[in-house]
Amino acid sequence: MKKGILIGIVIAMLGWAVYDMLGDKGDSGTSGEKEPQMRVAGDGEGPEGDEASENEDVAGGEVGLQKGQKAPDFELQTMDGETVKLSDYRGQKVMINFWATWCPPCRAEMPDMQKFYENEDVEILAVNLTQTESDASDVTKFVDDFGLTFPILMDENITVANQYEIKPIPTSYFVDSEGYIQYVALGAMNYDLMIQQYEQMD
Repeated sequence: MKKGILIGIVIAMLGWAVYDMLGDKGDSGTSGEKEPQMRVAGDGEGPEGDEASENEDVAGGEVGLQKGQKAPDFELQTMDGETVKLSDYRGQKVMINFWATWCPPCRAEMPDMQKFYENEDVEILAVNLTQTESDASDVTKFVDDFGLTFPILMDENITVANQYEIKPIPTSYFVDSEGYIQYVALGAMNYDLMIQQYEQMD
C-alpha cells in the first residue's frame, strides 16, 4: 500500500517537472535578445526606477553589469584611431560614460566630467554612441567646443552599448582599481556626485 502511494507521488512529481520545463522553454522562445532603446535620461526613469534594482551588491567575482560584479572588458578605437581596452586601465579608478552629442543631459555633464578628470586621479572613457550620430564630424566639433581631454571612444556599431545594455543616456559606470563596478548612474551627474563616488572606490 505504502509502496503504491510512493510510486504515485514520484510519477506526479516527474509529470510536474516535465510540464514546468516545457513551460519555461515556451516562454524563452519568444523573448530573444533585447536591443537597447536609446533615449535621453531624465524622462521619469532614473536610479529610483526599475533599472535601479539591477544595481544591487552581488557576491562573487563574476563578470556582469551590477554593482559588485567585474565590468565586462571591451575594446574600441579613439577619435585618433588608437585602440583602447578597459583592461588596460586595471589598477586605476575608471569612469565609463556612454553619451551622444544630441543628448542635452550629456552636454550638461561634460564640463563637470572635464573638471573631474583634471582634478582627480581618475581615468574617464567616454564611449560615444557613434551609430546614433548624424555625422562623425559632430563628435569632433563637440569635443573641440567643450575642450575635452579625456579619451573619446567611438562605438561605431553600438557594440559596447549593447554589451552594457545601455538604455538611457548618459549612463556612467564607476569601476574600481580591481575592475569591479562600484556605482551605476542613470542620467547626468554633477561634479559633487562624481567626487562622492570616486572617494568611495578603492
